[in-house]
Amino acid sequence: MKSLTEYLWFETPTRRDYINITAQVEALVRKSGVQEGLCLVAAQHITASVYINDDEPGLIEDYDDWLEQLAPHEPISHYRHNRTGEDNGDAHLKRQIMGREVVVPITAGELDLGTWEQIFYAEFDGRRRKRIVVKIIGE
Repeated sequence: MKSLTEYLWFETPTRRDYINITAQVEALVRKSGVQEGLCLVAAQHITASVYINDDEPGLIEDYDDWLEQLAPHEPISHYRHNRTGEDNGDAHLKRQIMGREVVVPITAGELDLGTWEQIFYAEFDGRRRKRIVVKIIGE
């Protein structure tokens, strides 16, 4: 059994951002040498997400608009969490909707993604350094 654990770091200049990390994860799969196995990609911060979908700009804007409608950033006083001095109550809810991690099969040494599937890092409370873990296991 082979395994590889790597961390990818992000610091977005804006509060919200959506970054396609597929190529970075594919490079780690190649580095691992795993031919058949699984690849876990997980956000390690409670206001960020990892998800899989299409890399189409309109869809990304739709996600952003939809999430902002479900959990608008303002008014900040709308969130009890923000009574602690934070201003990111909305970011916690957006993360919960979009999820924490994805698991992708590795087949013949490559990520076994669907036709339009791409892996994204989603940031909902940016402007500080955060990381994700990539854990690859298999033969």
